[in-house]
Amino acid sequence: MSLTQSSFCIPQIKSISPKYSHKTNVSFFGNYEKNKVSLSRSCGKLGVNFNGYTYFTSPHHPLEYELPLEAETGGDCGGIGIDKFFEGKNIFITGATGLVGKALVEKLLRSTSVGKIYLLVKANDKEAALDRLSKDIIQSDLFECIRQEHGSTYDEFVREKLIPVVGNICEPNLGMDAYSTHEIMEEVDVIVGSAASTTLNDRYDFLIEANVNAPQRLMRFAKRCKNLKLFVHISTAYVNGRKEGLIYEEPLVMGGNGRNIEDDDCISSSSLFSGIDVTDEINLAMKSCIANTDLDATKELKRLGLERATFYGWYNSYHSTKAMGEMVLNEIRGDVPVVIIRPAVIESSYKQPFPGWIQGNRMFDPVIISYGKGLLPAYLADPDVHMDIVPLDMVANTTIAAIAKHGIINKPQLDVYHVATGLVNPLRFADFFEYIHEHFSANPLIDMENFAKMKLFNEFSDFSKYTRDEISERSGMKNAVGVNGKTLQKIQRQYKAKVAYAEQLCKMYEFIGFFKARFHTGNTRKLLAEMSKEEQLNFEVDATKINWRKYFVDIHIPGVRKHVLNATKVSI
Repeated sequence: MSLTQSSFCIPQIKSISPKYSHKTNVSFFGNYEKNKVSLSRSCGKLGVNFNGYTYFTSPHHPLEYELPLEAETGGDCGGIGIDKFFEGKNIFITGATGLVGKALVEKLLRSTSVGKIYLLVKANDKEAALDRLSKDIIQSDLFECIRQEHGSTYDEFVREKLIPVVGNICEPNLGMDAYSTHEIMEEVDVIVGSAASTTLNDRYDFLIEANVNAPQRLMRFAKRCKNLKLFVHISTAYVNGRKEGLIYEEPLVMGGNGRNIEDDDCISSSSLFSGIDVTDEINLAMKSCIANTDLDATKELKRLGLERATFYGWYNSYHSTKAMGEMVLNEIRGDVPVVIIRPAVIESSYKQPFPGWIQGNRMFDPVIISYGKGLLPAYLADPDVHMDIVPLDMVANTTIAAIAKHGIINKPQLDVYHVATGLVNPLRFADFFEYIHEHFSANPLIDMENFAKMKLFNEFSDFSKYTRDEISERSGMKNAVGVNGKTLQKIQRQYKAKVAYAEQLCKMYEFIGFFKARFHTGNTRKLLAEMSKEEQLNFEVDATKINWRKYFVDIHIPGVRKHVLNATKVSI
């Protein structure tokens, strides 16, 4: 399918590699077919066969042995030239108040001699934009290191570097006035699109507007910039959908889908259209929005988004719309050099500017917090499946290093970077829950005797039954005989609410608990190899250096408690 730029000018609408071991500290229940695990030999390596996939007993994916994983470290290499590239360069960033955008701004200010950073801020006027810049960025505790470094001149420094621009990614011309548009077009060297709607199953029209139409607007603006050297788009590794095995860093093309190959072959052999048509999806969302009243529009558009995502092979409508956003960029980019950054699950910083900084209650954090509160006694996941979590600072560092590399090259090509850990430094669900149990046992979030380990299930019915029984026990349902009517009703309401929350939480993240793919990070490893020792030290991108036990027990969970809960103990 070939689409021109004008095709998108529409009216605005409102393969697992388990570390095989018989030892595990996490119980696993359900119909887990252990009889499918058998020893095998391949390439002279002792391995195991797990549900049809052969794996080596090393913690790495078998296909990894075809690739050089150990990057050469600097040596006599002159490096990428990160400092030289960013010297005096002007950057335009959307989504700067979000998690990744804010981390990028902080790192650029702290570690480079960047020129001006224009920040698109959703606000009513310039005064409101300045106020939001001050509250969300300048006063943020993330900038404490810069604040200490500059002392009394901190405000002057950041206000000279950071230029708030009133705008909105969901409006024509990004909602900017003529003066701001002209200045940025004349001055900007790099554009970073970090703004997005990240709710997994939000309204389909909202997600399409933020994740498909907005990147298209930003690219059209980029084409008008006189000195642009690079366009950077922050995406997600899960745009790859339900594909299994080793997923390479390849661009998405218009008309693709997220299905597994076997499923796609089955669909292709039928009369059904196998690839997603972005224009059709935009029109469908618009028509559905118009057809539904305000009372039922939200529910219907959420259902529609999930239905369309599932049909085309994605786990949720966030992933599908981010994938469509990539397709659009690839289709209309022309001669603009593009880098797409695809992080896996982003969690708190590992080292810089300080360990454990996080913004918002993200991805696995509701699971961690709920478990710590005693509200989540079980989880829906295979204990040997590898999670793919990446610390925030490694995402920021990889983005900055990739910007420097491709900004210097300045060729009209599209390059993709998976920022992920599952292939080079795998973490099993079993170990993840062992670490969070260790933390809360030593540093309880609630007063609770004999803090139990998490039970893992691979069948929702088994998970649900165990969860209901445990929450009933903990809620006092079994001991509620004889209490008055109002008290009993209150206990019953609380019990039902806790069960519903636990079930909804696990269903939402179920796809990660049984994820059958690994994200290849060859481009990031190559980036590491090209960096000088000084660059590797200042811009850490090497995921093999992460100590997962230290990260969860001593860094991430304390960070969540400080920056999300703002407390050491809570009541339930």
